[in-house]
This record gives sequence, structure tokens and C-alpha cells, in this order.
Amino acid sequence: MEKLRNGYLFPEISMRREAHQKKYPDAKVISLGIGDTTEPIPSIITSAMSEYALGLSTPEGYQGYGPEQGQKSLRKAIAEKVYPNMGIRDTEVFISDGAQCDIARLQMLFGRDVTIAVQDPTFPGYVDSGVIMGQTGGADESSGGRYSRIEYMRCAPENAFFPDLATVPRTDVIFFCSPNNPTGHAASREQLRQLVDFARGNGSIVVFDSAYASYVSADGDKKPRSIYEVPGAREVAIEISSFSKFAGFTGVRLGWAVVPDELLYADGTRVARDFDRVVCTSFNGASSVAQVGGLACLATEEGRDAVRRVVGKYKDNTRVLVDTFRALGKEVYGGDDSPYVWVRFPGQRSWEVFAEILEKTHVITVPGSGFGPGGEGFIRVSAFNSRERVVEACARLTSFLA
Repeated sequence: MEKLRNGYLFPEISMRREAHQKKYPDAKVISLGIGDTTEPIPSIITSAMSEYALGLSTPEGYQGYGPEQGQKSLRKAIAEKVYPNMGIRDTEVFISDGAQCDIARLQMLFGRDVTIAVQDPTFPGYVDSGVIMGQTGGADESSGGRYSRIEYMRCAPENAFFPDLATVPRTDVIFFCSPNNPTGHAASREQLRQLVDFARGNGSIVVFDSAYASYVSADGDKKPRSIYEVPGAREVAIEISSFSKFAGFTGVRLGWAVVPDELLYADGTRVARDFDRVVCTSFNGASSVAQVGGLACLATEEGRDAVRRVVGKYKDNTRVLVDTFRALGKEVYGGDDSPYVWVRFPGQRSWEVFAEILEKTHVITVPGSGFGPGGEGFIRVSAFNSRERVVEACARLTSFLA
């Protein structure tokens, strides 16, 4: 825990926002920082949740503990609607209270003696939960925010945001997020094929985070939404995902992990068997109310259309952000397949850019260095806000940066 003394990225940003608001009590701060959704949850989803919740007040409708692995109807809907024609069985789907919680449970499964690889930059939870488990091997944090026994795979504009796997040492586990948070890059089919082949050759497990898959807008044949679209992935990959970013469940809390039966340890033991044991030991199952909402997202075409419209609003916001920064002559990445825009500020430190933008425009962004050493010199800008506030933020940024 001492190695995490600098704090988690987003609470640190919240503290700086509070200090700024005290300094400028009349300022109307606009947050384009933390990836928290702002659009209301579609009524077809909340109506189903409300009806179920009211039913809990009746003898006929009350339900207590459910299966730790999740309700069968929701597991089946995810297998059929999220992974069509990929051979995913409902018994391989484990319902959770969010992808971030699954990351922690997987780290519990892997234990402290494994080595891990992460994209650089990427979501800090992969590293931080590994550090809590002791996967640093007992070494102190080295320069540049790196830990021993954790391999950082540089993903930058210069290598098309995909690591040169020929230079990456073997690790037991590889965390890979696509579309990536924070860069917004969605890996191509060829890149994911390379990743799967790399893992197969090294006997590694890939933990594939597809939380932003619903934002992929390019030809699906070129940019898969799931790693299981790549042949052989069932033998090497666990996929985690979430209802947070496509259905607005950031506060409702609902996600899932897919652990295929073909994924085996070196001794032939099924990884799914051990993950099931971890789930049953450390988790009593996702909220039954939340699971009803998740089923409403997927079970009907009306529900699927409703969440597509929500995603579409954020994607429209993203285009406004991209156009604004490009008009200002900035080097901009992401946005096409992600709700995040990744903006480079050459020769400047990320936290300094964050502080200057906040001071001069009252707009919250996220310093890129918070996602890993490779994020230095960048900021991440989120599309999660109303159109009105995004447009206002862009006007402020234009006035400051022009």
C-alpha cells in the first residue's frame, strides 16, 4: 500500500477540483475528466428495474440470494447478443458488479507471484490492483512510475498504438484494453491476431478489456469488438466488459467476464473452475435489480436501440471535441472508436497542462501521465457530458489555446 502513496488518479483529480472550486466559488466548472456517463438511462431499462424492485415487496416477487455467477437469462443474453457466432456458452459468462471489480478478482486468482504486462498508457487499475497483490516482487518503484515484474508495453503514435511484441518479454498475464482507455485506439484484427499468437507462443493469459466495444464504428471486419472474433483466442483469453459506458450503469454497477472452457493452465486445469471458486468465495452475486436492467438492454430490439442512441450522443460529442482541437492545430488521437480524445502537448508535462487548463478555463481534463509513463505530454478529454457543456467547454478551450 505504501507504493500507492501518491494516490489513485481520479480521487487526486477530485481533490484538485475541490481546491479549484474553493478558490473560484462562482466558477462553473465543466468536467471532461473522469469517464462517468451523464445521459439518463433509457426508460425501457429503468421501467424493468422499477417493476422488479416493486415486486420485491410482495411474497410472490421477493428473491434473496441468486447464483454467484449471475442469472441464467442474462448470461444467455450476453452469450447470444454480445458474442453472436463466436461459440461463447452462457456457462462461460460470469456476471459481476463491474469490470473494475473483475480486474481485482482476477488479480486475486493470479496471485502475487505472476508477472504481468500492460499497455503504456492504459487504465491504471491493472497496475494498481497488481501492486496491492504484491506483483511488484517486493522491489521499490523505479524511475518513471514503473514497477519491477510489471512489463510496460509502449503504445504511442509512433507504433500505431500497438506494442512491438518482438521486444516484449514473456509474462504470465497480459492486460489489453481495446478500444484503449485513454488513447481511444481500437486494435485491428491483424493486431489482435498478433496478440493471440504471442500469448499462445508464450503460454500467457490475455485479459482483454472490451468495456468500450460499443463505440467501435469502423468496419467490424477490420476492428473487432471482441477478442473472440480472432481464431484461437478461446485458448488464451479472458474477456471482461461492462454495462457502464454503453447503458449508463456507472452507478448501477453491472459487468461480466467470459472465461472459456478451453483456457487451461499448464497442468491442464480449467481456469474457469478456479475463477468460479474465487467468485463464490469473494462475491455473493451482482444486484438482482441491476441484472434485470442488464437483460432489458439486450433482450429486445427496443432495448438495444435505446442504448445505441445513448452511445450515439457521446460519439457526437467526441466529434465536436476532435474538430475543436484539430482546428487549434493540436495533435489529436482517438475519438473515432472511443468516447475519449487523446491530445498531445509537446514539451509540456501532463499535470502542468491539466492545471493550466483548469486555472484558465475551469475545465477538468485528465493528465496523460496518470495512465502510465507513456502518457506524459498528453491529456485525455472525455465526451461524457451534455452537448451544451461540451460546446461551452470547447469555446473556453478555443479562447485559451488559440
